[in-house]
Amino acid sequence: MLRILLGVPTLTNRAPRLPVWMPFLIAGLLIVADQALKAWALANLTQGQPAIPFIPGLIDWVLTFNTGAAWSLFSGSALPLAIGRLLIGLGILGYLTFRPQTRFVTVVLSLISAGAIGNAIDGIRQGKVTDMIHSPALSAVTRAVNAGDFPIFNIADSCVVGGTLLLLIASFVNDRKPKL
Repeated sequence: MLRILLGVPTLTNRAPRLPVWMPFLIAGLLIVADQALKAWALANLTQGQPAIPFIPGLIDWVLTFNTGAAWSLFSGSALPLAIGRLLIGLGILGYLTFRPQTRFVTVVLSLISAGAIGNAIDGIRQGKVTDMIHSPALSAVTRAVNAGDFPIFNIADSCVVGGTLLLLIASFVNDRKPKL
């Protein structure tokens, strides 16, 4: 019986949690940043023009559009993809509201939610997603393995990919902890 109770959280050993409104704040700030950068790109960059260095060798500005998903998969499906992204992003926020998670998981899922909603806004509003961040360094790596240039991306894409990678890494790290 004692062994069973060791895994039950008590008032003194519960994993730290964030307030229920925090995922909405994190996602909201990231969505605003994503939409602001996209608005800037639309106002200041021209599709088809050469890259404009921002951090030389690391980040350039290049305006492009995507009517599909990552690496232009499902091109021409912007609206169905946007609706799916919106439902996923809102679903994650709903999940975090009704099933609070640890701080780490809350932040990571908020990142993924923000990315999904940020790109959904573009798909619904414009029928395409605005991309503007190009990384010559990442392209050098992908070209070295004969995979062509690394795709041009945006803040929302970074949130989804970064959040997913962190979640994946955390799942391996948690698996390495000794079990009672």
